[in-house]
Amino acid sequence: MTTLLDLKSSVLRQVQRSQSLRSRREPPPTASSPLRISEESVEFFERMNTILQKQENMMRAAQAECSMPPPQEHVDQAFISERVSRTELDLLYEEAVYTVVNRVGVPAPEHVKSDEELFAYLLKVFDMGEEEHEIMLQKVQESKRASFSLRVSVMKAKNLMAKDSNYSDPYCMLGILVGQSPRETEEKKERKFSFRKRREKLEKRSSTKEVLPARCIQVTEVKPETLNPVWDEHFVEIDDVHNDLLHLDIDHDDDVSVAEACKKLNEVSGLRGMGYFKQIAKSVRSNGSASSGSEENVDDFLGCINIPLNEIPVGGHDTWFKLEPRSSASKVQGECHLILKVFTSQRDTTLSKRETNVSIHKKLLRQIVEYEHAQQREPYNWNGQVSPPAWTILTHHAVQTDLSPLQQAIRWQCYSSHHRNQRLCYSLLLRLLRTIDAEWDPPAVRGDLLSDSFRLYTEHCVCLMKNMRQVFPCTSAAAITRYELMLGIGYMQNMRAFKTVCPLRNELHLDITTAVKKGTSEWYESLIAQYKPEEGSLEEQLKKLVHVIDAVCADLQRAQNIYNKVFYAVKVDFFSISYRQLEKQVADDVNVAMERVCGTLEQESSRLTQTMGETIFELFMSLKILKGFREFLPLDAKMLALTGFHNWFKSSIHKFLQIVHDRSCDRIRKAVDTDQLQPVQQAKHSSSAVEVTACFSQVREIWLQLAWPDSAGAFIFVTRLTDNFCSEAVCYSEMMTRKIERNQLGRDHKSFIVQLCIGLNNVEHVRVFLAQLPRDFGWAGVERAMEESCGVEGKEQVYKALNGQLFNMDLDLQREVKRLITLLTDKMLPELRRYIQHISLSPDSINNDDAVSPLMKYLQDTMLILTANLVKENLSVLQSMWELLLQMILDAVTENRGVQVEFYNRFQYTVETLLQFFHVKGDGLSLEDMKSGDYKALDEELRLNKCSSFDLIEQYYLEKISLQKTLKHTPYGRISVKCYYDPPEQRLTVEILHAADIIALDANLSDPFVIVELCPHHLFPAAKSQRTQVKLKTLHPVFDELFYPEQYRHRYACLTFTVMDYDWLSTNDFAGEAVAPLSDFCWPGRPNASAAGKNVQPVILHLSRSKPKPIMRMLDARTGDREAQEFVRRLKEIEKSMEED
Repeated sequence: MTTLLDLKSSVLRQVQRSQSLRSRREPPPTASSPLRISEESVEFFERMNTILQKQENMMRAAQAECSMPPPQEHVDQAFISERVSRTELDLLYEEAVYTVVNRVGVPAPEHVKSDEELFAYLLKVFDMGEEEHEIMLQKVQESKRASFSLRVSVMKAKNLMAKDSNYSDPYCMLGILVGQSPRETEEKKERKFSFRKRREKLEKRSSTKEVLPARCIQVTEVKPETLNPVWDEHFVEIDDVHNDLLHLDIDHDDDVSVAEACKKLNEVSGLRGMGYFKQIAKSVRSNGSASSGSEENVDDFLGCINIPLNEIPVGGHDTWFKLEPRSSASKVQGECHLILKVFTSQRDTTLSKRETNVSIHKKLLRQIVEYEHAQQREPYNWNGQVSPPAWTILTHHAVQTDLSPLQQAIRWQCYSSHHRNQRLCYSLLLRLLRTIDAEWDPPAVRGDLLSDSFRLYTEHCVCLMKNMRQVFPCTSAAAITRYELMLGIGYMQNMRAFKTVCPLRNELHLDITTAVKKGTSEWYESLIAQYKPEEGSLEEQLKKLVHVIDAVCADLQRAQNIYNKVFYAVKVDFFSISYRQLEKQVADDVNVAMERVCGTLEQESSRLTQTMGETIFELFMSLKILKGFREFLPLDAKMLALTGFHNWFKSSIHKFLQIVHDRSCDRIRKAVDTDQLQPVQQAKHSSSAVEVTACFSQVREIWLQLAWPDSAGAFIFVTRLTDNFCSEAVCYSEMMTRKIERNQLGRDHKSFIVQLCIGLNNVEHVRVFLAQLPRDFGWAGVERAMEESCGVEGKEQVYKALNGQLFNMDLDLQREVKRLITLLTDKMLPELRRYIQHISLSPDSINNDDAVSPLMKYLQDTMLILTANLVKENLSVLQSMWELLLQMILDAVTENRGVQVEFYNRFQYTVETLLQFFHVKGDGLSLEDMKSGDYKALDEELRLNKCSSFDLIEQYYLEKISLQKTLKHTPYGRISVKCYYDPPEQRLTVEILHAADIIALDANLSDPFVIVELCPHHLFPAAKSQRTQVKLKTLHPVFDELFYPEQYRHRYACLTFTVMDYDWLSTNDFAGEAVAPLSDFCWPGRPNASAAGKNVQPVILHLSRSKPKPIMRMLDARTGDREAQEFVRRLKEIEKSMEED
C-alpha cells in the first residue's frame, strides 16, 4: 500500500510541474559557437543511431562510427622473414631497371609511361641514391638488350564464308613479315598482303624477289566442313618486336596440298631460313594440277589479319579480330580469336643468370609490397592495391619473364607470407584465393609453389582462431573481415588447388573447432583484464563495462550464428553454456557500478553530463540486448540475473532525457539554418520539416527501444518526452517564422508566397506528426496502468497532463501560423492598397465590374499560388486575406468621408464581390465566418456614410444613449436627476438634484454647474440651453433646481446634462456629461408620464467624457455642410477644454 501511495504522490507532483508551453521559454544559448553545437548534436544523434542499431550491426561492426582500430594480431616469431641484404637489393634493383629499359608493348591506361617516373618510384622502394641509380642505369644500358619472342595461340574462328555448298575447310597460315610495321596511317590503309596469290599472278612474276619474304610460315590443322572452326594451336615466333608485322591468312583447302607442303617444309627448315612461299605454292600447285588435271584445284581465300607487333598491349591480346579482305575485290566475313603474348627469351642481368624467374619475381613483388604497405594510413585495412608505377613494373616483369600464368599464385604466396608479418585485409587474401581457383591450371602451376603457402597460412589462421575473441573483437572495424577470414579458410579447403597440392589436410574444420574450444574457458577473464572496468573514473568504468558487454553480446551472437555450427559436430551447446556464465558475471559487475552512479546523482551538486548520459543509455541498451539472447535458451531456463535490471537505471534515464531534449533543440536549429525552403520531392514542405520529424522519430525510437517494462513507472518518462516534443515543435515554428521574416527582403511576390506556404506547411507537417503521440507513446496503456496503480484519479490525472500539453502546444503553433500569415498579408499590402486606391479613384462613369477587376485578377493569381503550394489544412489563410481586405476597404472608406454616395455604393459592390470570391460557392470560407467582426464594422461604416448629416447627428446621440446605459462606475463622477411629465401643465419637468465625485479641475476642487439641453438641436431649433447656478469649491454640489424644456416626441430626442467648471478669467472647463432619452420620461404609458410622475425615484447618471469618434470624423469630413461643421465645432471645443485640463 505504501508503494502505491508513493507512486500516486509522484504522479501528482509530475502533473503539477507540467506547465503551459506558452509561458515557457527556451534557455539562452551557451557561449559555444552555433556551428560547434550543431555538429555536436549531429554527432550525438549519430551515436544514438549507432546504439539503437547495435543489435542489427553486431556482425557488421565495421561501420563508419566505429573508430576503434583492431588489436595487434599474434605474430609467430618463426614466421618473421630475414631482412634482405644491400647486395641482394642492388641485384634486384638492376633487374627492375632492366625491366623498365626493355619495356615493349602498348601500355594500358593504368600504366605509367614515363621512365623518369618509374625510376623515381624505384629509388624510393629500394632506398637508392641518385648517383647509385645513374651507375646502375648505365650498366643496364650497356648490357645486351633483351631478346623477345611472340607466342601466338590460334584459338578459333566464327561466321566464315562458305566456299563449298554450305561450308568450308578452313586452316590458317601465319608468319612474321620482316620490317613491315607501318609508320603512318595511310600506309596502314594501303597495306594489302597475303601469303597466297592466284596462280595467274604468281606465274607473271619474273623473279622471286617480287613476292614478300617470310621468315617463318606456320600452318594449323585443316578443319573440314565448318564455318566455325576450333584450332587451339600454339606457335612461337622470334622477331623484331618494334618493326615486324604478324600476318595470318585463313583459307579454304580443297586438296590439303598447300597446308601439307608448308608443314613438311617447317619440319625440315624449322622457324628460320625459310625461302619464299611463292616457290612452295607454285611447286605444290603444279603437282596438284598434274595429278588432278585441273588448274582450278587451288585453296580459296577466306580472309587475313595483319597485326603490327609494336601495337600489341603489354599484357598481350586475347580478343576476336575481324577478318580483312586481300583487295577491294575480295569478299570475306567472320572473325578469328587470337591470344598473343610477348616475352623475353634472353635477359642480361645478374639475377637472371643465378635464379629462376619465379624466384626473382617473388623477391621484386615482396620488396614492392613491403614499401606499398608501409605507405598506408590504415595498414591493417590495406586491400593490396599498389600504386600505378608499382603495377607497371610488376606487370612488365611478369610479361617479360613469361610468368603471367603464375602471377596470381606468386601474388598469393607473397601476400599470405607478408600477412604473417604484418596484417593485410582478409578480403584481399580471399580474393586472391578465388582468383587462383578460377584460373587453376595444374600443368601451368607447380604444386610446391602453393602447398607451403597454404599450409603456413592455415596454421596461422588456426593459431588466431584459438584466441579468436581477443584477436577479433566485434567492437572494432574488423568484424566483417573476421567473418571473411572464416569464409576464406573454408573456401580454401574446397579449392581445387588446395585439394591437389594438400591432399592430406581435409579436416580443417576439426582443427578450428579444437582451437576455439581450447580458448573459450580463458576468454572472459582476459576480457576483464583487457578493459579493466574497475579502474578510472566512474564514467570510464561504465564505458569499459559497455565494451565488455558488447564483446559478450558479440560473442553470444557468434555463438548463436557461427560458433554453434562449428561445435555441432561434437554435440556441445556452446551458446547455452556461455550465456548462463556470462550473464551472471555481467549482472554482478553492472549492479555494483550502477549503485555508485545512483549515489553520485543523488548529490545536489552532481549533474549528468552528455557523455555520461550517452554511456548510461548505451549500457542500458547493451544489457537489454544481452537479456534478449534468452529467447535462444532451452524452454526450462529459470529466473536469471538480469531480471528487473531496468530498476537500476530509473533516475539516470530521467536525466538523460533532458540531454536528448537539448540536443534535439540544437538539431532543429541547424535544420532551420540550412533549410533552403524548397519543397522536397513530391511533398509541399521543406527539408527542415523532414529533419524535425526525423529527429522526433529518432527520439521516439529511443523510447521504444528502452521498452520500459513497468507501464505505471513509465508515466514520468512519457510525460517528460511529450513535454519535450511540444516545446521543440513550438521552438521550431518560431525559428521558421523568423527565418521567413529575414528572407522576405528582396524577394518577388511569387517566390515569397511560395516560401511562406512552405513555412506554413512545415508547421502543419510537424503538428500532424505530433498528433500521433498518444498512439506512439502508448498513452492508453499508461492510463490503464495508472488506473490499476492509483485508481480512477490517477487515470484522470494522466489524461489531463498529457492532453493538456498537446492542447497548449496547438495554441502556440496557431499563434506562429498567424504570424506567418501576417507576413503574407503584409507582403500583399502594397498591391492591395494600390488596387483599393484604384477602386477609390475610379470615376463614376466606370462601371463597378471594371473598377473591381484589377483587384480580383490579383487575388485570383495569388489564390492559384496558394492552392498550388499549400496543403489543404492551411487554406485557412484565406480568412486572414478576407479580414485584411475588409480592413483596407474600411480604411479607404474612412479616409474618404464626405464624398458622394456613389463612392460608398461602389465599395459596397466590392465587398459583395469579395464575399462571393472567398465563399467559392460553398468550397471556401463560410458566410457565417465572413459576416462577422470587421465585416459588420465595414457594413456599418458604409451605411453611415450614405446617411445625411442630420441622420448622422441623430445616430451620434443614439450611440451616446447606448453608451450611457452601459456605464456603471466612471472616474468623472455622477449626477442625480428626476425627469417627469406634468399632465396638468402639459410640460416636461427636469429636476437637477445633486452631483458627486466631480473631477477636480481647480487645485483639487471645482466650481461646477450643469447645462441642460435638448438634442439633437435640429429637432429643437427654438429650444435654448439652460444652466444651474455655480457651486463654488466643491466636488459634491447640491443644485435642487427645476427646468422645463420643450417637450418633443422623437426616438432620437434626448436630454444632455453637461457638467462644467466655472472659470473667472478663462473659458469654462468640461468635467463630464450624461445623456437621457426623452422617450424614457414623456412617452405615454411610462411612470414619468403619469400624474404621480413627480414622485418617481431620482435617476443616477454616470458622467463620461467620451465621444463617438467615427461619426464625429464623418461629420468633420463634410466641409461643405454647415450643420455638420457647427456640430463638430462644438464637440471640438469640448475636446480642446479636455486637452487643456
